[in-house]
Amino acid sequence: MMHDNSQYFQQALREPAIFSKQSGSASDTPHDKVTLAQARRGTPAHRPVRVYADGIFDLFHSGHARALMQAKNLFPNTHLIVGVCSDALTHKYKGYTVMTEDERYEALIHCRYVDEVVRDAPWTLTPEFLKKHRIDFVAHDDIPYTSAGSEDVYKDIKEAGMFVATQRTEGISTSDLITRIVRDYDVYVRRNLQRGYTARELNVGFINEKKYRLQEQVDRMKETVRTVEEKSKHLVHRVEEKSHDLIYKWEEKSREFIRNFLELFGPDKAWVNEGH
Repeated sequence: MMHDNSQYFQQALREPAIFSKQSGSASDTPHDKVTLAQARRGTPAHRPVRVYADGIFDLFHSGHARALMQAKNLFPNTHLIVGVCSDALTHKYKGYTVMTEDERYEALIHCRYVDEVVRDAPWTLTPEFLKKHRIDFVAHDDIPYTSAGSEDVYKDIKEAGMFVATQRTEGISTSDLITRIVRDYDVYVRRNLQRGYTARELNVGFINEKKYRLQEQVDRMKETVRTVEEKSKHLVHRVEEKSHDLIYKWEEKSREFIRNFLELFGPDKAWVNEGH
């Protein structure tokens, strides 16, 4: 039995998660309610606790992954279902996304913590949706999520005792990433022009394209000047070292010459005596 479980988990780690069927859960087994205490103690292998987590997951990052990791590890035996909202719903209630819905769906099925992905997930969870996907608990951070005219879209879930809180990862969010790109817009445009993207692909006008290309040439010239300066400094340093070495040798030779001179002509060495 242990061998079979090992094979299952090895296969699960090698393959992407499944997309849920339109009809919801494929199982016909009655879905008995699991209490939070029972879920925490652990359920039989054939009856995993079905935990649902939803979101936009635009520019999928470590904050998303860590939230899903927490949801997956809420209970000893967890089947994690992740709902991803469509472009139409997201643009209506939250704003424009960088990634398309298909790109976001695809990103989620390749996250190691995810067992199943629900495409075109609803913005607000209904009893019908929870029953359709046989959901036991809903995982999300505990900060009230104000949207679509509601002060907290998870209010009913919390009141039903089906909500389990996860913790947000500080310092990383999709908005933070977009802010970085907007802040350093010129840098990224110049980088992509250099990599071969056209001005049309980057939605850059003729004048701005010329400005960016001119900036690139100026930066190259500055780099060339810096390189020449560094080489010049190195050359000057070497010349100084050589000159110091020459001066030292000249001083040594001078001292040697003076010693030799004194030995020949000093008072203790009367040179004239050698002639008489």
